[in-house]
Amino acid sequence: MHLHDFERRVREHQDRVFGFACYFLGSREEAKDITQDVLIRFWNHREEVDSERILPWLLRVTRNTCIDYKRRRKHTVEVRGQDGEMWESDCISPADELEQSEAVGLIESAIDRIPEPYRSMIILREIQHLKYEEISGAMDMPINTVKVYLHRGRKMLRDQMSEVIDREHV
Repeated sequence: MHLHDFERRVREHQDRVFGFACYFLGSREEAKDITQDVLIRFWNHREEVDSERILPWLLRVTRNTCIDYKRRRKHTVEVRGQDGEMWESDCISPADELEQSEAVGLIESAIDRIPEPYRSMIILREIQHLKYEEISGAMDMPINTVKVYLHRGRKMLRDQMSEVIDREHV
């Protein structure tokens, strides 16, 4: 892949990589770092990635990088965080928060509580609007498994939404 093709592919897919990382990690700054890492890996493997499967490859690498990052961060928080400090999401700027509806905040809170791989499935399908085939490639799962996991993930999301709404109105 030539430099021009690579740059075009990066422009085409970097927002999806960033958006997925941002929702997964809940932090714009961390998502920027992850996006940069993923794009560097893409550059290093550009000759190996099938041009028809670039987006699934990028999202799979993004997910794996986010999971690894969260594991390292969790370990670091356990070591440093005896003061009980809570990690807050900075994925949305204060100005954007004012413009967003209460429902969006409830959905994000509910998504945060969904375990993997269901959480990734919900983000890829419901937020990033990927097709089942693209999710299948990104998650390295058969399409039928993706459909089953999405069904279960949506049920978990509904259950979490009910819990979050109940907590908000108590």
